[in-house]
This record gives sequence, structure tokens and C-alpha cells, in this order.
Amino acid sequence: MDLEERPPSRGLLRQVGARLRLDWPAKTIGLTLGMAGFFAAYFRLLNHPLFTVTVMPLTPLDRLIGFQPWTLALYVSLWVYVPLGCILQGSRRELRAYAVAALGLGALGLASFLVWPTAVPVLRTDWATHPTVAILKSVDASGNACPSLHVAFAVFTVLCLGRLLRDLGAGVTLRAANWLWCLGIVYSALATGQHVVVDALAGASLGGLVGGMNRIHSARSRRAGDAAVRGREAVRTAA
Repeated sequence: MDLEERPPSRGLLRQVGARLRLDWPAKTIGLTLGMAGFFAAYFRLLNHPLFTVTVMPLTPLDRLIGFQPWTLALYVSLWVYVPLGCILQGSRRELRAYAVAALGLGALGLASFLVWPTAVPVLRTDWATHPTVAILKSVDASGNACPSLHVAFAVFTVLCLGRLLRDLGAGVTLRAANWLWCLGIVYSALATGQHVVVDALAGASLGGLVGGMNRIHSARSRRAGDAAVRGREAVRTAA
């Protein structure tokens, strides 16, 4: 039974627990395969660009933000944040729609990196004093910069989670925390030197577009599902 059809009167934690259990093997396998496939293509394009790499320009805002290594934890938290949009889906229909949207977002970003390789300017600093950030830089080099898929997936997720939290009856505090987490990730993409403002704006636009389309599709799908339920109830009543 789709959990979104169940009464919203149950406690928030009970609803979350039920959603976590729904199709958890499919969610786990899908997330694992999706991320593995994405990163395989991502690092292939990062290390073997097909065309000349364009270095993205710095803006006054980039210079104002500067390098803030303390934001690394926020940057890495994306890989906790994004899966929430998958594991909290409450129906198979919504889960399929989410998967299509997430795969589409990744494919659009990778296609952009394929035809237009980009990189951020080299960050001049003593990496010996920032060993944890240095590890990130050694793994995820300065390429695949624009659009920032880090920002794109954060914006996509904030929109998905916003709808899910509303469906769960979450209060203002949780909904605000969702947006603050997203904004923190976006800020960290700039403050760690992984992206510049132009990358972030492009990524936010891409994530907002795909996330918005997903919300519109979900709303239409839900209305169609509700109409089908009412139709079945009417048939049973008439019988």
C-alpha cells in the first residue's frame, strides 16, 4: 500500500519509519548503482576531457567569501542530504518519478561537462595546513566546475524534501532546517574553493528546473491517483 494514501494523523517519527521501510532494498540498490555509475562517468570526464578546459572567472563575491576550510563538513554532508530525498519517498510511483528526475539531472550535468569542460582557478594556499581539504582536492580536482552539480543536487533535494516534509506534517523548524542545510552546502561549495559563483548560479538553475518539474509531475500524478481512488469508491458505493 502506498504510504501517501494513509492518514496523516500518525506521529511524524512513525511515518518516517514506515517510509524508510518501504521498498528499502530497491532504494538501497538504486542509490548504490546510481551513485556508482554517476561517479564513474564524472571522474572519467574529469580526468579525460575531450575539449580545451575553460577556467571559470572569479567575481567580487568569490573574493569576498575567500577560502574557509571549516565549511568542508558542510560540503561533504551533501552525500547524507541527497539520499534523504530518495529514502523518504512514500510510494512506488513517487519513487520512480524521483529516480527519473535524479538520473536526468545527473545526465544533463555530465553532458555539459562532456561538451564544455570547465575548471575553477587554482587556489593558492599552503595545503599542509589544511590536510583534510587537501584530500578532497586530490580526489575531486578543479574540473567539472560549471554547472556545479554539488549545488544542483542540493537545490533539487531541498525542493524534494520540502514536499516530503509537508506531506509528513513536519513543523516550521524542520522545514527551515531543510533550507538552511541546502544553503550551507551551497555556501560550502564556494568557501572550499571547489566552485565559483558562476558555477553555483548555473547549478542552482539546473537543480531548480529539474526539481520544479518533478514537483509539478508529482502534483499531477497525485491528483490523478486521488481521482482514481474516488472513482473506485464511487463504483463500490453504486454496487
